[in-house]
Amino acid sequence: MSQQPDTPFTQVSEQEFGYNMKQVDAFLNRARETFNGAGTDEAVVTSHLVRRTTFAPQKGGYAAREVDGALDRLEDVFAKRERDDLIAHQGEEVWLQQVGRLAAILRGRLHRAHGERFRRPSRSNAASYNVEDVDRLCDQLIDYFEKDVPMSVNSVRRVEFRTAVGTEGYEESQVDAFLDRVVELMASID
Repeated sequence: MSQQPDTPFTQVSEQEFGYNMKQVDAFLNRARETFNGAGTDEAVVTSHLVRRTTFAPQKGGYAAREVDGALDRLEDVFAKRERDDLIAHQGEEVWLQQVGRLAAILRGRLHRAHGERFRRPSRSNAASYNVEDVDRLCDQLIDYFEKDVPMSVNSVRRVEFRTAVGTEGYEESQVDAFLDRVVELMASID
């Protein structure tokens, strides 16, 4: 790996895959414009967009771990700014209501029985997430939200589950969507 003087991230070797450098640079420029108030309405970057952004693989591209870390920090900055703007323009009560609604939705799923928190894939050969791994994380989230047990938003962002097959596991897309909302809530309250 090497760090070029004019690039923000280390580049992996020409034999390894990293993130497409042009895509990363373009997205970060767009985020910078939004942050500085110079972006256009159709190009505005939000914390949700940062969380959902992906980049194509490129041999010799930017080191994924470094870019992912920068995106995590960027998401936190945008989430805090969005929260502060909402409070400034609509009041803290409106923000608290939003947080309360989201927390209630998440809490409802978290308090389902083990093995029943998410739907199972309809195809028997579909990739899915290991039920025990997902339920373990859900139990940790209950402790975080209800018992003030410390947990970092990055531990949710970077969680990895063992794979399962078909109905032996939870449907990946539903679990991923749920975790996106968990990250959204954690980022807005931290």
